[in-house]
Amino acid sequence: MLDARLHALRLVAQHGSVTAAAEASGYSPSAVSAQLRSLAKEVGAPVVEPQGRGVRLTEAALVLLDHAHEVAASWEAARARVQAGPGGHLTLCGFSTAAATLLPRAARAVADQHPGTVVRIVEADPVECFDLLLAERADLAVVVATEATPSRSDRRFEQHPLGEDPLDLLVPRDHPLAGRASVSLADAAGEPWIMDRPGRPYHRLVAGACLAAGFTPDLAHEAVEWDTGAALVHAGLGVALVPQLANLPSVYDIVRVPLTGDPRPARHLLGVARTGARAHPRVATALAAMGAAP
Repeated sequence: MLDARLHALRLVAQHGSVTAAAEASGYSPSAVSAQLRSLAKEVGAPVVEPQGRGVRLTEAALVLLDHAHEVAASWEAARARVQAGPGGHLTLCGFSTAAATLLPRAARAVADQHPGTVVRIVEADPVECFDLLLAERADLAVVVATEATPSRSDRRFEQHPLGEDPLDLLVPRDHPLAGRASVSLADAAGEPWIMDRPGRPYHRLVAGACLAAGFTPDLAHEAVEWDTGAALVHAGLGVALVPQLANLPSVYDIVRVPLTGDPRPARHLLGVARTGARAHPRVATALAAMGAAP
């Protein structure tokens, strides 16, 4: 089992402060601080130093973290073998679209193939999903790869491609492009656009694709939820790009038109577990149900 003090150090390294690490783990800040003090006493060197409102890891802490990643991976693999029997628990987390589509599919597969397993689903944004995994409050996550998520080389996690989620152009049913079998992104260059708020990953994805197609989108309205964007398109206030996995209300008089040509923007989906956890039969079953390669 990974030493609780090393676990606390990993959480502080992830979040940059004792308070944030405590919030992520469900412990009190004083408990996390006590773990760090105990660790420092045992190794004979401080592991954190104050820096602004957070803390900075010392050289000793970086050495400990390097070994902690290896120990954590071995522990996950051992735990997977021990927990391979019937029953048990599995917590899945993912962003809103995944929580409504992919995770129920995974939960059903686990329930069918591993009777007695209690499966729990938690909706969370991609960055929070990694925090839940590291705090051991989730076993498997589905995320969209963005610049804010850890790199594929991060030793703490195993990241498994689940495929692409292509974006469709969403238009009112009476729009000139609604009757087309497919359109290029440039075909909508002169339209008013409904997009996510500037600075957010989805806004950057759409804006970058439009620029690659040779135009800057005219941002007419900002909508975070797919339902809101669909309602604005239904009202004739503009066009939008929506993922194919997104379920939209059937009451709206709107049409999805597939994109063709280059660029053809898509979200890249990943199934993520702690390193070593892929060996767990229930995690493997969930990943397979969502399309991850074995």
